[in-house]
Amino acid sequence: MRFLLCILPVIILSCHRPSPTHNIFRYNESAGIGTLDPAFARNQAVMWPVSQIYSTLIEVDDSMRLRPLLAKSWELSDDKLSIRFQLRSDVFFHDDPVFPGGKGRKLKAADVLYSFSRLMDPALASPGAWVFHDRLDSLHPFVALNDSTFQLNLSKPFLPMLGILSMPYCSVIPKEAVDIYGKDFRKHPVGTGPFQLKVWQENQALVLQKNPRYFETDATGKRLPYLEGVMISFHPAKSTEFLEFRQNRLDMINDLDPSYRDAVLTKKGKLRKDWENKVQLITCPYLNTEYLGILMDSSNEVLHGSPLNSLNFRKALNHSIDRERLVLYMRNSIGYPADQGFVPPGMFSKVLDIKGYAFDTSLARTYLERSGYRNGIDPPVKLYSVPAYAQIASYLSAEWARMGIAVEPEVMPKSRLLDLTSKSRAGFFRGSWIADYPDPENFFSVFYGYNPAPPNYTRFNDPAFDSVYAMAVAEQNDSLRNGLYLKMEEIIAAGVPVIPLWYDMVAQLLQPGVKGYRPNNRNMLVLKRVRKSY
Repeated sequence: MRFLLCILPVIILSCHRPSPTHNIFRYNESAGIGTLDPAFARNQAVMWPVSQIYSTLIEVDDSMRLRPLLAKSWELSDDKLSIRFQLRSDVFFHDDPVFPGGKGRKLKAADVLYSFSRLMDPALASPGAWVFHDRLDSLHPFVALNDSTFQLNLSKPFLPMLGILSMPYCSVIPKEAVDIYGKDFRKHPVGTGPFQLKVWQENQALVLQKNPRYFETDATGKRLPYLEGVMISFHPAKSTEFLEFRQNRLDMINDLDPSYRDAVLTKKGKLRKDWENKVQLITCPYLNTEYLGILMDSSNEVLHGSPLNSLNFRKALNHSIDRERLVLYMRNSIGYPADQGFVPPGMFSKVLDIKGYAFDTSLARTYLERSGYRNGIDPPVKLYSVPAYAQIASYLSAEWARMGIAVEPEVMPKSRLLDLTSKSRAGFFRGSWIADYPDPENFFSVFYGYNPAPPNYTRFNDPAFDSVYAMAVAEQNDSLRNGLYLKMEEIIAAGVPVIPLWYDMVAQLLQPGVKGYRPNNRNMLVLKRVRKSY
């Protein structure tokens, strides 16, 4: 395997002009990558390489503004039921054997229609199908008016739709590739992005090379990307990843692991003295809420006889957590206490006066007494979590134990937990919700009663919430819409389907020679303007 990793940069560079091997951006993906099909880009491990290979009609910039990408412009109809896109004329798919002569053809509106229709196809069973669920015109949702004009038709006004189209799920693919590669399309991606697949040895390394015909240029007219390629390794152990970074075999580490976080950061989230000037610490707010979810379907046998059915018990759980202490000691200040509701504050266009659950042991005891469980719980409530959060789960369990609340953490692989929550088989579980697009509606969709799981893993179903949600997504006035969002936060707080823990923060280590890298609050990997000076 070591030999393979050493020769891969040579493989990349053998296919086009000579270039120094140091111009390859290297990172590790400890979770592994199971597919490069954008219709299955449900987690960050897949989103990162997919977003290098594919492009969407719209992208989100560093300031959370929508800007054209494959589309050069768009317009909404007067009734807000149709969005018409004019496509760029200089976009070509990567060269690939699926095209005549192996030469990538020009992007057409029919490709957008095919990609979106495929995403919705029940036979594909894409986890991203929910993005169009109950939102499109039933007869003609997508129309290719000509080769350069695509139209999306809605069943009712839904202003966040433009943001949705920036998601990796909505990447544009050519039908030829799916037809020819079939089930193997997952490992034979054909896109229009700044990089294209060169080599993928599963569980060993994945190599992308520069797309020489990528359509974007910088301010001087130089064609992007600057890098010659991207190399992804798959060391499962975070300790190995850290060692590779220290030995300059990786250019970046994302999300500092607890196993070495204390060695690098102070409790205040700053670099320790012996690391200053040796690495770059990159941080910014991350539009991700880490929370504990509670199944709200009291008829489900999983909740039979469970104290989780009690609203007062759920409030007691909430008030028992000192979130500031949790973030300081368990996260080295990487994050912010989630005391302002479910939606991260940065998602709103202006600050709203949202009251979350404060740490208050007196109130916690009051609610516990009202719940009827003050004298103990037998058997303990199960809290399902994943290995990366085992310490957090144990910390919370100890906090609750001091209140007389018995919670027993059960750690399992992430895939297993996703399966349980998708099938409503977990009563109490660790969860997180990362902004897919720049609108608070994305977070509120987690509680919309008509949504399946994902995203409604708690099966929260409140007619009042659904009514306000429907008004909010159609409201064009920012001030009025924020008022409706505030009302939805109040309904969530009243029902307690979740226990928000912290609003996350992007924290990455970069080698000093990486230039032009800019983090973003969705923690999407954007490499097309990155350079290396070593």
